[in-house]
Amino acid sequence: MLKSKTFLKKTRAGGVLKIVREHYLRDDIGCGASGCTECCSALEGPALEPQPRDPESSLCPQPHYLLPDTNVLLHQIDILEDPVIRNVIVLQTVLQEVRNRSAPIYKRIRDVTSDLSKHFYTFTNEHHRETYVEQEQGENANDRNDRAIRVAAKWYNEHMKKITADENHPQVIFITNDLKNKEKAVEEGILAYTCEEYIKSLIANPELVDRLACLPDEGNEIESQKVIFPEHLPLSKLQQGIKSGIYLQGTFRASRENYLEATVWVHGDDEENKEIILQGLRNLNRAVHEDIVAVELLPKSQWVAPSSVVLQDEGQNGDDVEDEEIKENTLKTAINEKMLRPSGRVVGIIKRNWRPFCGMLSKSDIKESRRHLFTPADKRIPRIRIETRQAATLEGQRIIVAIDGWPKNSRYPNGHFVKNLGSVGDKETETEVLLLEHDVPHQPFSQAVLSFLPKMPWSITEEDMKNREDLRHLCVCSVDPPKCTDIDDALHCRELENGNLEVGVHIADVSHFIRPGNALDQESAKRGTTVYLCEKRIDMVPELLSSNLCSLRSNVDRLAFSCIWEMNHHAEILKTRFTKSAINSKASLTYAEAQMRIDSATMNDDITTSLRGLNKLAKILKRRRIDAGALILSSPEVRFHVDSETHDPIDLQTKELRETNSMVEEFMLLANVSVAKKIHEEFSEHALLRKHPAPPPSNYDVLVKAAKSKNLDIKTDSAKALADSLDQVESPDFPYLNTLFRILATRCMMQAVYFCSGMDNDFHHYGLASPIYTHFTSPIRRYADIIVHRLLAVAIGADSTYPDLTNKHKLADLCKNLNFRHKMAQYAQRASVAFHTQLFFKNKEIVNEEAYILFVRKNAIVVLIPKYGLEGTVFFEEKDKPKPRLAYDEEMPSLKVEDTEFHIFDRVKVKITLDSSNLQHQKIRMSLIEPQIPGISVPTNSTDLNIDEPEKKRSKLEN
Repeated sequence: MLKSKTFLKKTRAGGVLKIVREHYLRDDIGCGASGCTECCSALEGPALEPQPRDPESSLCPQPHYLLPDTNVLLHQIDILEDPVIRNVIVLQTVLQEVRNRSAPIYKRIRDVTSDLSKHFYTFTNEHHRETYVEQEQGENANDRNDRAIRVAAKWYNEHMKKITADENHPQVIFITNDLKNKEKAVEEGILAYTCEEYIKSLIANPELVDRLACLPDEGNEIESQKVIFPEHLPLSKLQQGIKSGIYLQGTFRASRENYLEATVWVHGDDEENKEIILQGLRNLNRAVHEDIVAVELLPKSQWVAPSSVVLQDEGQNGDDVEDEEIKENTLKTAINEKMLRPSGRVVGIIKRNWRPFCGMLSKSDIKESRRHLFTPADKRIPRIRIETRQAATLEGQRIIVAIDGWPKNSRYPNGHFVKNLGSVGDKETETEVLLLEHDVPHQPFSQAVLSFLPKMPWSITEEDMKNREDLRHLCVCSVDPPKCTDIDDALHCRELENGNLEVGVHIADVSHFIRPGNALDQESAKRGTTVYLCEKRIDMVPELLSSNLCSLRSNVDRLAFSCIWEMNHHAEILKTRFTKSAINSKASLTYAEAQMRIDSATMNDDITTSLRGLNKLAKILKRRRIDAGALILSSPEVRFHVDSETHDPIDLQTKELRETNSMVEEFMLLANVSVAKKIHEEFSEHALLRKHPAPPPSNYDVLVKAAKSKNLDIKTDSAKALADSLDQVESPDFPYLNTLFRILATRCMMQAVYFCSGMDNDFHHYGLASPIYTHFTSPIRRYADIIVHRLLAVAIGADSTYPDLTNKHKLADLCKNLNFRHKMAQYAQRASVAFHTQLFFKNKEIVNEEAYILFVRKNAIVVLIPKYGLEGTVFFEEKDKPKPRLAYDEEMPSLKVEDTEFHIFDRVKVKITLDSSNLQHQKIRMSLIEPQIPGISVPTNSTDLNIDEPEKKRSKLEN
């Protein structure tokens, strides 16, 4: 049966186009029920098997199927994913609406329907002759779809009666939270319940109630009817306001140090108002970290300066905001006009970026209460109010919670319990938490992905050697950290007959094994990067490639992509060439082993001679880079020594850097620059490059003030000026001072990012002082490098191109994902270090260590302990205790506590302990020992390790 619609459309040229749309209706679409003899065609998916009889159920004692509407799928997906919920009919109408409204939920529901054990059946009601409905005159699309869902539900019930003679035939229950739609369904003779009614009727599974999304339509009560926040404007008004310039659109970024402050990074080219400060609950107006929001710029008379106070949300379950108003007053600091920044308020939400959040339950003090606050692990996320009957069980556990909504008369968002991950402090649980919290894909590789791996045993064939140079005769070696199995780079250096030097960087040819578009390529692109945790590595590619076939291990033949230079002895490049190659590494060395060879007076073999030549050239290259303005910054890194049986850390020390670390780095940098130039020459619009934006001048305020406090002058006009200034920082009595300044300078930097050359004009890498740069040297652990390899292979005629490689819009989207994955990998790594540091101090007695003040706040100091690379906050105020006299000077900056004054980089002594008194909140505690403050006892306030700072302040200068 054929239905058709004809309508006229006006074209851009002013003409009229007649469009005919045909809609086919069929009689042979199966219902999906097992054993149905009425339906003509074979089942197109898993058969429905009715929910078994449940005599204890107050609503549905007999066998039944569930038929949910669109809003149930959108808001109650956690319920639908639970193993208890099976035999669900998903209508085509519903699936299409979900697809249009939420891509993540659509993917989750498709995953559920593909799980055969769940018995979810997709019924194409829009093409079934008896369930298709046309839109009536005056009926909107939403009402038409609601009617189509009811028609399908009614058809199913009548169909079940036909195929089952037994009066206990399976019923089809319509699940909807739309009360008007439910009323209409009941009037039409359809068995209908809200999701809450149905779930609460499942007496055998009471825990499911906790997973119900907390929606206002479902009658959830809110403690306070007092309006706390301004109303959000509707999307249509926001879009009009943004278009007219009344409002600005940007990404909301909450502060880790102060829950009453955030910034909005404005989208577009408005450099004057690129970053807008928000302070106070009403101005934050229910936005959550990474939401896309619309902000209204406040008059200049209401602009504020970034606050210098550390505030943590310690609110209780109620909605009393009087305490918040008192805290908001502490944000105001006596400041000069130069410190004021564009300030604003959130007027509406354009796109929510909510996800499941990991954290812990803060059980209510009210006896028998089912309402509790959930504290997320990420300090940038507000606490979430949930209802649960399992509070006693969940206390002391890591759990996952989802946000459902944030009413204007609620201090906290409402949410629901999703999953219990395990006990606080358990290694496996904590690792799972940090992977989930940082959105790191870590599930085992699927069979579809693994099917594209080469069959073993593998060896280089004649076909592999086409368009490839045989370099297996060269004295190539690799230099890496200890126990490294994913070796993606190797080097060689030899003297040519003309007296010049040939230097080669050989990179694993991962793109030979990962071909464009297949499942292996898609999974690698999704993961974006390998994530290195303490004692664990989450690979971007399967282990067969990362630790075997692509790893440039010694004494085995491997495929490589080589960048080879001819240089003179002054490290000046005379010729550059690129080639696909086959190599055979003669040695896999650690940095220490390579250094020992270079320093040895007795070793003069080919490998050692090659290393000495490389090291000599690397020193010249590094000096040249520094002279050009490259920054040499610093960030404390630690290495754990673990017990071989328990795998607990038994020692912790900062990493030692040798000349060989710098040697490898210099040639990787040089290769990346050389490749960047080549691919941009060949693909001016489609090169995947990496840039490091210059920080805005305001980023350097803290560095300049710190220098001023030490009677030093730091120039920040350019990278060269900054580098020269840092070189001049020295103090005979304070040898660590230069390192502290470099650590602080690192915090001022912006994040380096990937971009497509055809979508940007600024290619400059600020930290490296290079006009162009890319990533070529680590394809085993970075997907960006695989794309760069493909571009370079096409540029030298070693491989063929494909459409996506020269589509700048798709490359730009890819870069967006890679930037996100790279950032999350850094954060996950730091969180892993933080957890293992806590493990290290777990069984230690009190440890007293020397520390240096990195930041001075209005009510605290942030200190760094160089021995452990450990950073934490020491507070001078404690709740319910007498407050000391504090005087904060923003200009210095300095903090006077009673009569003792603290400045940036002052040397102090702190006591480090791990507080295990509260199982839920095991934290490193730092308290001040020296200098002693007469008249008061400095509180030993707990502090989270500041491993995971906001990217603007904390990002390392990544190559």
